[in-house]
Amino acid sequence: MEYMNHTFGNRFILIGLSTNPYLQTLYFVVFLVMYMVTILGNVLIIIVLRFDTRLQSPMYFFLSNLSFIDLCFSSTIVPKLLINTLAKDKSISFLGCAAQMYFHLALGGTECIILSIMAYDRYVAICNPLRYTTIMNKILCVHLAVGAWLANFLNSISYAFFTFHLPYCRSNHVNHYFCEMPPLFRLSCKDTLLNEIAVYVSGGLVGLCAFLLTLMSYIQIISTVMKIRSTKGSRKAFSTCSSHLVVVCLYFGAIVFVYMRPRNSYSPEKDRAVSILYTVVTPMVNPMIYSIRNNEVKGSLRRMLTPKVQSYLSS
Repeated sequence: MEYMNHTFGNRFILIGLSTNPYLQTLYFVVFLVMYMVTILGNVLIIIVLRFDTRLQSPMYFFLSNLSFIDLCFSSTIVPKLLINTLAKDKSISFLGCAAQMYFHLALGGTECIILSIMAYDRYVAICNPLRYTTIMNKILCVHLAVGAWLANFLNSISYAFFTFHLPYCRSNHVNHYFCEMPPLFRLSCKDTLLNEIAVYVSGGLVGLCAFLLTLMSYIQIISTVMKIRSTKGSRKAFSTCSSHLVVVCLYFGAIVFVYMRPRNSYSPEKDRAVSILYTVVTPMVNPMIYSIRNNEVKGSLRRMLTPKVQSYLSS
């Protein structure tokens, strides 16, 4: 840390998405709209699931957790991205960079676990419907959610601590639009192999366990659904899982690409493009996917918004 303070004045420069002024303006408008949609969509989901007594099942409890994570996750990255896109000063303080990376990792890891828990919830609902309320009781759901949050927020402390205790003497220009480990490792004048191994081991365990739980849940779900003779019944079972499966594929695919590749395959341009997928796009589309594919959520939204729209039109 002292080496960084002495050499670069305790600040990093985020290169951003482009140095072209026309593209910068375009990016600002696009990402501002996407961020506003993200905020609106996730806040609506949280409000609906919180106040509609008909949506108090474990599935919607974890969905509200997911929406809150997406809201915080996007807010950790996008506001700074918007400021830096148009500002001449694209710097971020050393502590600001550390905080951004910490919350990014903690929230990202929590989302992985919550998605896998949601897959397990769907497995119990479809494969053990008579025991669903007994297995997925309120106490277990709260413990699972609290455990996911605590485990990842504690685990991410070690990432941030060891990353920001590296000597940064090559440059203070981060070839990215936010503080992420792979581009930061390239700025250190110390061999970061041990740091990268720690990422592979610790992150791999979290991600692999979450992915395997999700995979096993869906194998059991598909096996059970295939045995359903009723076409209507199998279609309903698939519809409750398809939206979640789309989110899982998008999110896990992007995470694996960024963090689980060999170190010699690092590409700043590809990393920026893929990072946009899980930091900006996924938090925006999650509320749309779950509301469009879920009749109960759509019905609750309609009941909540229709009186307000009618009142506004009449006034």
